[in-house]
Parts: sequence; structure tokens; C-alpha cells
Amino acid sequence: AATAPRIPPTRLALHHFDTNYSLQLKDLWPSVRAGLLCEQKYGALLNNFSSVDHVTQELELLNATDFVSEAPKKAQRSQRAAAAEEAGRGESRSQEGSDEGRTVMQAETMSPPLCASISSNIKCYTFPRGDITRFRPARPDALGLLDYYLMDAASLLPVLALNVQLDDFVLDLCAAPGGKTLALLQTGVCGHVAANDVSISRTKRLYQILHSYVPKEIRETVSVTSCDGRDWGQLKGGTFHKVLVDVPCTTDRHSVMEEDNNIFHRRRTKERQMLPMLQLQLLMAGILATKPGGEVVYSTCSLSPLQNEYVIE
Repeated sequence: AATAPRIPPTRLALHHFDTNYSLQLKDLWPSVRAGLLCEQKYGALLNNFSSVDHVTQELELLNATDFVSEAPKKAQRSQRAAAAEEAGRGESRSQEGSDEGRTVMQAETMSPPLCASISSNIKCYTFPRGDITRFRPARPDALGLLDYYLMDAASLLPVLALNVQLDDFVLDLCAAPGGKTLALLQTGVCGHVAANDVSISRTKRLYQILHSYVPKEIRETVSVTSCDGRDWGQLKGGTFHKVLVDVPCTTDRHSVMEEDNNIFHRRRTKERQMLPMLQLQLLMAGILATKPGGEVVYSTCSLSPLQNEYVIE
């Protein structure tokens, strides 16, 4: 240990990903690898509790678009194109016109992916592919509430998949630093939100975000705790309509870009190896905290099947 060369954790992480993800993703891995090593590209989650009309105009003038509202439109365009292609193939096979018409009609009436679960109240602006423009820092309005929250736009997908309905009791089991909790509140329909994180220091960051973006009367519908999420099912079992279990993971982009607090540091080897067990325990606690007929969304920031598919299995 004293004489072996010290390898930075970022290099260890990249070596680990090269070894494993190249087998998993095959020809896709080089482009995914490049994406992991590129500078992070943020989305701007609009704060519906502040005056956002002028912000919307400002962002649209910069050529940014709300990817949440654009997603169903893109899905419909893709389905129509696929239906037209299928109809064209059918014509070349001399199929009867009624079959072609039925194919097109079925494709056009199918619900786009995520369409049913997208809340129109959530708006997140992103720049087009290839545009590396940076959003300006958030600014306070007259009441002191910041106008938008900068986050990885993909982090909104678990919140959208949760499909929160009016007056739902929602648990964000691993909530800090708070972006997903803030997004849940942007839906405007939550009856109550419980935001929990085992880390007291990260929970302080969550409090800061709530105070910077959410008015007092809405903050009163949020309870913030610092419990071990694995115990939540025993503490408050069967009480929530929707539960988000966004578990600690290898956080792949951070692992290849940041030396600080890197899970691939040699001192954290055992912790990293135990992650799938921790994730499984958190998911089980999330399920136990859910009412019969409720819904749980499990999510990570990792490509690893050990931390995703295998935990679900």
C-alpha cells in the first residue's frame, strides 16, 4: 500500500466503467462515455411560485424550449412517421387498404410514452442538442423567491413518472439536496410532501432550497426529516399514495469528473460494494411506506444493472 502508485478515484471509476459498460452497451458505449466526460448541461426548472412570465419569454428568446411539453409532441411525430413507414411497407407488399388505414389509426391513437404521466404544471427549459449556452444564475423576484432551479433535466424523469394526483401524500425517501422535492411541489397538487434524507448536512441544503423557492404557506405542507430511510416502513408504514426512492448510487458522472467525495476512492470500496444491498433495503422500505394501490418509483444516477434492474428483480 505504501509503494503502490496512487490512482485517482476518477481514473478508477472510468476504468471500471470501460470494463463493465462496454460489455453492457457495446457500440453505444463510446458515445455514452463521451457524454459522461462532457461538462454537465443543465435544465432550468421554472419556479411556479415566483413571477415566471417574463422568465419564460427570456428563455424562449435564447432558443431554449420546455422539454416537458415538447415530449408528447415529439412522441406523436415519431409515431406518425413510424405509422407512415409501416403503411408504405404494407403498400409495397400489396396489402389491402383497410389494413393500412387501421395501422395508421392505431399508431395515431396510441398514447405517447410518458404522456399520461406528464404534469403540465412542471416546466423545464433546455437548450437544443449541440447548444452549450449556460443559463444565467437564478434571480429573486419581489418576494425574494428565485425564478428557476438549475438541475440535470434527466432528474425530472422520476418525478414525471410518479404521476402525482390531486391531494396525494408523497414521500421523497432520499430527498437531499432537494431538486426532486422542489419539482414535486411545482405540480401544485400534492396534499402533503415528506422529504427525508439520512444526511443532516444534506438536509440543511434541502431546507435552503425550500426557503429560496417556496412560499411559507406551501412549506407548511412539507415535513423534512433526517431518518435512516431503511427504517421508514416501520416508522410510518402504508401512509403514502406515491413514494419516490431516488437511492444513493455510484453517480456515474460525478465519479468520473470529481475527486471530492468520490465513491471510487479506495477508502470507500466496501461502501461501494454494498450499494445494491442498501438500495434494495431502501426500495423495500419505500414499498412498505406506500398505501395499498399506491405507486413507487425507483431511480438512480447510474448505468449499472447491479444498481438498477437487479435491485428491481
